[in-house]
Amino acid sequence: MNKSDFLSLREFLARRYDDLKRRLTLHLGSADLAGDALQDTWLRLESGKESHEPVQYPLSYLMRMATNSALDRLRAEKRFLSGDEVDQVLNTLADPMPGPAQTAEARSEAERLALVIQKMPLRRRHILILIRVDEMPRQEVADRLGVSLSLVDRELKRAHEYVIEQMQ
Repeated sequence: MNKSDFLSLREFLARRYDDLKRRLTLHLGSADLAGDALQDTWLRLESGKESHEPVQYPLSYLMRMATNSALDRLRAEKRFLSGDEVDQVLNTLADPMPGPAQTAEARSEAERLALVIQKMPLRRRHILILIRVDEMPRQEVADRLGVSLSLVDRELKRAHEYVIEQMQ
């Protein structure tokens, strides 16, 4: 679209603004949204980023541009929660601090896990603790214990399976 096409579209928009707004209001169901969409359309025309092809039907072209702009605006607004929705979410959030019952239950689970780990063979337990508690890389564990990486992987897998089996 050349500069004269842009000028003619802007002139068409300015001349037929009331008619375009009325049509958009009927189509969108909101005069405010129609006005905002026409303003966005005007700004897009000003930016010169539209198609380079000539426009045969300026009314249809502008209506489509404005409708797309309104839809983009509606989609963007739906991404945000209203004030009432924010209040509802905040009211339904649980207190992040655990209560006495939750603390006691977690402590009991931790003690049970410690007993399960203590029952493991020494090397398996050592590998599990070095990797999962001390966060040591597997290759470093293998070097430290003087065993192969594949043995470390097998022992770690067996440790996980054992813990899962015992904790259920």
